[in-house]
Amino acid sequence: MSTTITGADPERMTIPTSSAELEAMLGDTQVMNKIFADKNGAFGEFIRNYARSVYNKDLAIAAQVEEQTKRVVADWLREEQPEGIRRINLTPEQIVANGNARNNLHNPRAMGAVLDREFENSAEYFRTIWHNANRTADMQAKLHRVRNAFSSTVPSEGGFLIPETLRSEMLRVSLETSIVRPRARVIPMETLRVPFPAIDSTSNVSSVYGGVVGYWTEEGAALTQSQAAFSRIVLDAKKLTAYSEVPNELISDSAISFQAFLDEIFPEALGFYEDIAFIKGSGVGEPLGVLDSNNSAIIAVAKESGQAADTIVWENIVKMYARMLPSSLNRAVWIASNDVFPELATMALSVGTGGSAVWLNNGVEGPPMTILGRPVIFTEKAPGLLGDQGDISFVDFGFYLIGDRQVMSAMSSPHFKFQNDQTAYRIIQRVDGRPWLQSAITPQNNGPTLSPFVQLAARA
Repeated sequence: MSTTITGADPERMTIPTSSAELEAMLGDTQVMNKIFADKNGAFGEFIRNYARSVYNKDLAIAAQVEEQTKRVVADWLREEQPEGIRRINLTPEQIVANGNARNNLHNPRAMGAVLDREFENSAEYFRTIWHNANRTADMQAKLHRVRNAFSSTVPSEGGFLIPETLRSEMLRVSLETSIVRPRARVIPMETLRVPFPAIDSTSNVSSVYGGVVGYWTEEGAALTQSQAAFSRIVLDAKKLTAYSEVPNELISDSAISFQAFLDEIFPEALGFYEDIAFIKGSGVGEPLGVLDSNNSAIIAVAKESGQAADTIVWENIVKMYARMLPSSLNRAVWIASNDVFPELATMALSVGTGGSAVWLNNGVEGPPMTILGRPVIFTEKAPGLLGDQGDISFVDFGFYLIGDRQVMSAMSSPHFKFQNDQTAYRIIQRVDGRPWLQSAITPQNNGPTLSPFVQLAARA
C-alpha cells in the first residue's frame, strides 16, 4: 500500500511500499518526468522515503521471525536434549552451600519467566483469566500471550501458565510452613523425566562409594585399579492439583482480599500436600516418601527389652542418634507426631535408684524444641501415631531429592458451581520426590548399619 511523499505535491507524489508498486511507478513515464522535473528535490526524497518504508517493514518481519525462531529452538532443546548442549539448570549463584535451591526460588530460565513482566501481582493475573472479567484490549492481549505460552509448554492440557515471579513467590510462602522442601535437594526438571546420578554403596568395610579402594603404595610400584559403582534415580514429574471454589462477588468486589487469599492459602495448601507426599507418599502416582515403608534405606531401631506399649524412653532416642550417618548429624532433624509430646516431656534418665528429666526440667519455660542439639518438628504429617513405627524419626532431608518441573498452571471454570455463583479455581504443579540413598551403609568398623533415615520401631 503506497503512501504520500511529504515534501512534494501530495496529489501526485506517492511512496511505493512493494516491488510491484515500485515497478509500476518506474514504468509510468508521466509520473517519473514530474519527479525529475520537481525543483524541490522530490527524487531524492522519493529514494529516502522508499528505503525507510521498506526497512521498517522488513524490520518488523525480522522481529517476528526472530521471536518465533527462539521459541521453536527453545522447545526443541528442552524436549530433545541434544548431546553437547548444556542442560537448563539453576545458575551457580542459585545453588546454596548444602546443594539445594531453597534460598533462590526464582529461576530466570524457567518456562514461566517469559510472562514475568505481564502482571503486577497474583490478583491481576487471576482476574485476567477469570471468565467473568470485563477485559480491556490490553487484558485480552495478555490472556492471549499467557494461553500461547502454556500451550507451547504442555500442549495436551488446558490452562494458563503462571509467570515465574508468581510461581516463585507462592513457593516462598509455602516454605515458611513446609517441612521437607526447605531441607531437601531440589533438582530443576526441564523435561517430565530426569535421571539423577547416585552412588550404589552398601558398605564401607572394604571400599567406599561402592567400589573405590585406597592402598598405601611404595614409590614406583603398580597402582591397584578401583572405581565407584554408580546407579541412577529417575524423577518422573507427578501432577499436584490445588482446588478451591471462590464466590464471584469476592473476585469482582474485593480484589485486595482475593489477592490475600491467593497469596497465602494456595501456597500453604500446596506446601501441605507436598509434605504429605514427600514424607509418606507410596511412590505410585505420587512421590516416594522419605519415611514410607518402601524406602529401603530406613533403619528401624528396636524397642528396649520389657518396654511398655505406646511409650518412648531415653534409651530409644540415644540409640536412634547412634544410627545416623556421621556426616548427617549436623543436618538431621527429629520428626514427631503431636501425640508423642507427652512421652518426650516426661521421659527420664535413671541414675541408681533415682532419676531426672532429660528434656524438660521445669514447667516455667517452654520446651527447648531440640533433642541432642537437633531440632524437633511436631507435625500431623508423621507416618505413625504414638506406638507405631514412624511416630518419631530422625531424618537428614539432604538425602531426599525433589524434582521440580518449574511449571505451574492455573485454570478457572464457571460451570461446576454455576448454581452457587462461584468460580472453581485449580492450580497444577508437577513435582516428584525420591530418597537419594538406596540402602543403609555398613560402617568401616563393621558395626551396626547407618543411614540418614532412622525410625523407632513399633512398641505394641
